[in-house]
Amino acid sequence: MAEANLRVVDGENMDRSEADKNKALEAALSQIERAHGKGSIMKLGDGSNPVDIEAISTGSIGLDIALGIGGVPRGRIVEIYGPESSGKTTLALHIVAEAQKKGGNCAFIDAEHALDPVYARKLNVDVEELLISQPDAGEQALEIADTLVRSGAIDVIVIDSVAALVPRAELEGEMGDTHVGLQARLMSQALRKLTGSINRSQCLIIFINQIRMKIGVMFGSPETTTGGNALKFYSSVRLDIRRIGAIKDRDEIVGNQTRVKVVKNKMAPPFKTIEFDIMYGEGISKMGELVDLGVKAGLVEKSGSWFSYGDQRIGQGRENAKTFLLENRDISDQLQQKILEHAGVLNEAAMTDPPGIISDEDEEGADS
Repeated sequence: MAEANLRVVDGENMDRSEADKNKALEAALSQIERAHGKGSIMKLGDGSNPVDIEAISTGSIGLDIALGIGGVPRGRIVEIYGPESSGKTTLALHIVAEAQKKGGNCAFIDAEHALDPVYARKLNVDVEELLISQPDAGEQALEIADTLVRSGAIDVIVIDSVAALVPRAELEGEMGDTHVGLQARLMSQALRKLTGSINRSQCLIIFINQIRMKIGVMFGSPETTTGGNALKFYSSVRLDIRRIGAIKDRDEIVGNQTRVKVVKNKMAPPFKTIEFDIMYGEGISKMGELVDLGVKAGLVEKSGSWFSYGDQRIGQGRENAKTFLLENRDISDQLQQKILEHAGVLNEAAMTDPPGIISDEDEEGADS
């Protein structure tokens, strides 16, 4: 049996080999920079390459906490999907409004030709400064988005919606013609082209998407989103938004109870769930969130149908508590600050499926 040859490496030889490796690495890096330009490769800890991700608020305190970084990330792709009338465009417009508050430039590519500027203004969107495009074909919409991203001057682009990005071949064809996989190929090609320039320009692109049903699914969810699988892979954040109930003022429906699940998140742990109210003509109810999150964090005490903050009763029933906080801005601002300080507790609470919101009628019944 042949004996194994063992080579003893002393400290001096090891230091020399490390020095040789470092020289070889420096030569390779300088060669890459000469060929592709300065900054084409660098160490992640280098000061010129910031590691911290800048975020834009969603307009919902709870969703900002659930996302883990205080909002949706800049320089990334975000997908918002859900059934019809679930609040997809409302959430996207809130993000636009928050970006505009910080002086950002925003664009809305309205492929559905359905944007209501009056409603957008009610959500605090500066419609006079909002860039809007209503393209005819999907290729045109994505080329416009690519040009805006490459300009480096746009902070947020909303594309509403992926399902409405009709390929030019389908527009020019006859009704009933089959175009298998045409939209999926269009999305895959566009995302391959966009992703690098999005990261360099730190522009946030929000794709709003619709839900379709897969035929013949026996096990698991039959739901799927349009436009193929490419968007699922390229998205850093995917939000599933659903309407879970109605908010009534006596017999009149004045809003929707909405649940958002963070289905995918590359920035922080995913699968968080948050609930909030979307009021008609107002958007996301900030005061409703303060009440709900205050109760979860233990800052607002709920006894029967009464809500108390500190030593002060703020209302009987959730709607009255919301009205009190709206009229007393100093108290609502103080409560919001304390909620943000308890973000860690609320983040853990968002990991569990929340119970349904108790209506005012149920509360009064339980109290009596």
